[in-house]
Amino acid sequence: MQQTQKEAQQQLQPQNLYLSPNQKAFKRLKRNKPAVVGFVILCFAVFIAVFAYFLAPDPTTNANDQVPQMPTQPVGFKAKLLKLTKDRTIASTNFFTRLLWGIDSPYELVPLTGWHFEGDSLLIDKFTTAATKDTTKSAYHIADVVYALATNPDITKQNDALSFTLLSGERITKTIGELQKNIETKHIISKTYLLGTDKAGRDNLSRLILGVRVSLSVGIMSVLISLIIGVVLGAVAGYFRGKTDDAIMWFINVFWSVPLLLMVFALVMVMGRHFWQIYLAVGLTMWVEVAILVRGQFLSLREKEYVEAAKSLGFSHGRIIFKHILPNAIGPIVVVTAANFASAIIIEAGLSFLGIGVELPTPSWGSMLNEYYGYVGTSKAFLALIPGTAICVKTPWH
Repeated sequence: MQQTQKEAQQQLQPQNLYLSPNQKAFKRLKRNKPAVVGFVILCFAVFIAVFAYFLAPDPTTNANDQVPQMPTQPVGFKAKLLKLTKDRTIASTNFFTRLLWGIDSPYELVPLTGWHFEGDSLLIDKFTTAATKDTTKSAYHIADVVYALATNPDITKQNDALSFTLLSGERITKTIGELQKNIETKHIISKTYLLGTDKAGRDNLSRLILGVRVSLSVGIMSVLISLIIGVVLGAVAGYFRGKTDDAIMWFINVFWSVPLLLMVFALVMVMGRHFWQIYLAVGLTMWVEVAILVRGQFLSLREKEYVEAAKSLGFSHGRIIFKHILPNAIGPIVVVTAANFASAIIIEAGLSFLGIGVELPTPSWGSMLNEYYGYVGTSKAFLALIPGTAICVKTPWH
């Protein structure tokens, strides 16, 4: 009995009586353990999406640094690689450019199993496949490994020094010892592919990380498009009623009669498969539920006393709709928005799985699943299980 009285006194304290709607919502969220887990997962996914190019082992644009000699390697595959400097100009990358688009790697990666120097040449045993390992040899000039050379570098040798022309037009001189040491310390590296490689020899972990950005961006942009259309049409229909409501509901029913995926397919085929077309296509198919929900809320809330008071004060229809009624309908809108967000992720993954989603080499979990679902049941099933698991883990919590 004493404990009950104590709890009652705590409930009557001012801090509990005068909580704002946001504070009340946060308290309810904390009591809902699955919702807290989902919120944490969503925050973690957002962090990964924003800093994807800093977290991914392969920071190149779309994680598209290919090593064709190492296709479909297993989880935890370790490789020794030669970083061969590309003979072309690489644009400098600042923080924000890398954050948004990644970098253009100045190196071509060449896998090897062994190497040694012979004068001004680097001889390597190239890694290809298990059947041909250690049978392919290649030779590179040590200056060409370290520097981006001009088309005609005019390499000259004098004693132990090499003179050559860089791509920039500058002519420099380096000793053979300096170039060899540079190669040993900076251009021959060991790399572990934690989740293996795909058919093109790209790092699966990097493409999985960048796939988070694709899924979240499609979900967010599609939901925003559906909210803008659905809230406006639903609010107008529910507030004004009459012929306006009849016309909007006729349009909604016509749009709703078309199967969702069929509508998405048609829009994608018409508009194309670039990022913004996918946003628009998915968003244009998800506004109907929002419009119907908002219309129902407005039909109920427009009869409230505060709405009548606002009308009697001469407030405009726009102010009444967006400043008085809409804030009181936010709760149900948030719920349908969360459901649509998860649906958008599934739709994008489904489109990519069917081959009509975002275009390669943009990494998408659906396209990764499409490319490797045939490996299920084999020793390389991880290629399909990794993106499939990511979709299953991420979507329900949203």
